[in-house]
Amino acid sequence: MTFGAVSGYSVKKLMSVAVAATVVAIGLSGCSSAASSSSEQSNAKVALTFWHGYTEADGKVLDTIVKDFNASQKNITISTQTKTWAVIDDTLLPALSSKSGPDIVAMTSDRLPVYAQKKALVDLDSFYAESSSNTSSLKSEAVGMETVNGKKYGVPSGFVPLSVIYNKTLFAQAGIATFPTTWSEWVADAKKLTIDSSGSGTPTQYGLALPDHATVGNGIWPSLFEGNGGSITNANGTKATIASKANVDTLTYWAKAIQKDKISPTGLDGIAADKLFTAGKTAMEVGGPWMASVATAANINYGLAAIPAGPKAQSASAIGISLAVTAQTDPVKQQAAKKFLAYFNMKTTAIKWALGSGWPPLRTDISAGDVSANATVATLTQIAPNTVALLPGVVNSTGVLTAIDTATQKAMAGGDPQKLLDDAQSSIQQALKG
Repeated sequence: MTFGAVSGYSVKKLMSVAVAATVVAIGLSGCSSAASSSSEQSNAKVALTFWHGYTEADGKVLDTIVKDFNASQKNITISTQTKTWAVIDDTLLPALSSKSGPDIVAMTSDRLPVYAQKKALVDLDSFYAESSSNTSSLKSEAVGMETVNGKKYGVPSGFVPLSVIYNKTLFAQAGIATFPTTWSEWVADAKKLTIDSSGSGTPTQYGLALPDHATVGNGIWPSLFEGNGGSITNANGTKATIASKANVDTLTYWAKAIQKDKISPTGLDGIAADKLFTAGKTAMEVGGPWMASVATAANINYGLAAIPAGPKAQSASAIGISLAVTAQTDPVKQQAAKKFLAYFNMKTTAIKWALGSGWPPLRTDISAGDVSANATVATLTQIAPNTVALLPGVVNSTGVLTAIDTATQKAMAGGDPQKLLDDAQSSIQQALKG
């Protein structure tokens, strides 16, 4: 999977396709014909198309799972088509409007509310209500990102916490034996790991690469806000809450660590942070599970750890992927698609998917021991309990995230946190209405 497109390090702007959306809404409203008898449906040969953006080893594992499902069925065949996440986002609505789109689609979780609002996806509430759906053991936080206006429109295929990847060699050179668990320890260790060998005032090695905008999965600052008891919106995603004292204190704390102690460069985005880490010029970075293989390729002896706890909580935003059934499907295809989703949710399939994809298990009854064959997955499984969905159910997440990026980037450059968050509050409230 090309994770840069998932985390994007910047979410794509909402597509300006009002015309296409109208066509979809009109075209799809009549595409489900009257259901045939249940016996006819059960005996019908059904061919489904499945679009996904898993382009690396995880895609091969997913394709194998689909093949195994096909082998278990007499009348259902699913064909996968691998595309980039950006291509899926660009082409899904036009394809559905012409009835040439997929029957099942994987998408980044921030996009699911957009398509649900455009009536491009099937409501899966009845599916979740069936014991045969195998959804009862799914992590509630992961299911939360599938919920829009109280209805579920997807099944999670990925829900991975942001974590800190660190350079064990640099830690040893600095005499640091254990990874920090609190913000104060984190900053203290980052200061020890920051080296200005030339005395120029610009470190040649940073303790931490902390992006101030376009962060991995757009989730670093939401994670830090949550760690100090702050939030971006209320639980329903209807009211902006970013201009709180807790969030002002968070920006003030990290701005001081960056501006005064120089533990991280300013102006970093997620991609630049990755490059610093793989070049050995920073000891720590907040990232996703793909950084393990990136570090290995760069010959870095790395470790993975939870984001250290803030004054109020240890929290990590999730990078999420959703599987959905599109509204171009008729009742027969919908039932066939739901059979695949139930198969995907089975414990044995979930373990196979976790081990092969590098994502932690989506079920609560799978332990770190169950996935110990993949050390990265086992570590992430231990971290995962404090994972929270990013802006679940918020349709205009792009507008919200843009407001956050503006505030955090300017604050780390010396701007006034209170004023910046007041401005973000207004922008986010407008985005939520929009």
